[in-house]
Amino acid sequence: MNPRMKRLTVKRFRSIPGEVVEFANPTFLVGQNGSGKSNLVDVYAFLAEAMSSPLQAVFDRRGGISVVRNRMSSGQSYPPNLGIGVVLESLNGDVLRARYAFEVAALKNYGFEIVREQCIIQKRDGTSDWFDRDKKGKPSFRTSQANPAPNLEANALALPIVGGDTRFSVVHRFLSAMRVYSIEPSKLREMQDPDSGTRLRSDGGNAASVLREIERQSPDAWQRVCELLETVVPKTTKVRAKKHGNKLSLEFTQQWSPKKKTTFESFSMSDGTLRTLGLLTAVYQLPAPTILVIEEPEATIHPGALGAVLDLLHDASRRMQVIVTTHSPELLDAKWIQDDNLRIVSWSEGATRVSEVSESTREVLRSHLMGAGELLRSNVLTPREDLVVDADPRQPPLFEELPG
Repeated sequence: MNPRMKRLTVKRFRSIPGEVVEFANPTFLVGQNGSGKSNLVDVYAFLAEAMSSPLQAVFDRRGGISVVRNRMSSGQSYPPNLGIGVVLESLNGDVLRARYAFEVAALKNYGFEIVREQCIIQKRDGTSDWFDRDKKGKPSFRTSQANPAPNLEANALALPIVGGDTRFSVVHRFLSAMRVYSIEPSKLREMQDPDSGTRLRSDGGNAASVLREIERQSPDAWQRVCELLETVVPKTTKVRAKKHGNKLSLEFTQQWSPKKKTTFESFSMSDGTLRTLGLLTAVYQLPAPTILVIEEPEATIHPGALGAVLDLLHDASRRMQVIVTTHSPELLDAKWIQDDNLRIVSWSEGATRVSEVSESTREVLRSHLMGAGELLRSNVLTPREDLVVDADPRQPPLFEELPG
């Protein structure tokens, strides 16, 4: 499946002063500990949360705008505003391309305001729909059709409000359905409160409810989860939710002969087993995410089982867009991982940089002299030299000029 998010533009978000990231599917974000991979991943979580929660609450969950906004000094012509922009393609049969971006300025006493927000929908029939909200001079809200402007607070985004409009709902739904996961085995080991099971939490803490819903809605998908789990954890043939009063737990069946089997509950299972199940429920949850972001899936999983995990992610990329953070050579050993699937995340001069691989790395991978895992082990998986596009490449443009 081609990536539907083709480009992400980040401006002054956490350790990222400014980057433009292009995507393949899947995309592996490779970098050392502390390079800023989690900060880049948090852009997705931030944007998805902002589609369903007040922006103030999204900032507050991260310690406020003063924590989220990168305050690295820049030229006087660039205000120290935070901004996020995306370019989406082929969202449905009607939409060819879409752009959405917003920029936020910090105020005194930890406040903030939206200084600009823009959404542009380009349709396959050549027409377009758009709205453009701008605070320069007199605050304005313009749109491609003569609709009344929504009643907007200065610190509230417009897209969640106008997302019910059929013109813009496709972008709102796509961004709302992005999911970011850093599976915590301890959360799967605990007794869990039941819920609808339609959305796996970021730490996997409601995996029992999600697994129960997968089994109810799609027995074939549940069977696939059990089969894939066995490839990673031999002899573990089945897993399902088990009720304990008003709580749920996970029950695993291990079988080593036709008449010999036993069951274990999740508190008896290893971290690797529980993390693998968390990954499986993330991939097979219903409805499926539009973008699935997985942080370091190799953690606590035996290197010999990482091939199965990689096959899972490769298979998932046929149904959704997949982004993975890693610093594991074993995870990158698959021959199908090419230069287009890799982005190098590095820390330089107090800032996170995201780059394509260097030309020398590209040539080695394309000639099949070494794989990505081998290059990483040899410490020669190197980033491309930055191309200076303008006077300050860390301040990428977020918006387009519109008529009028």
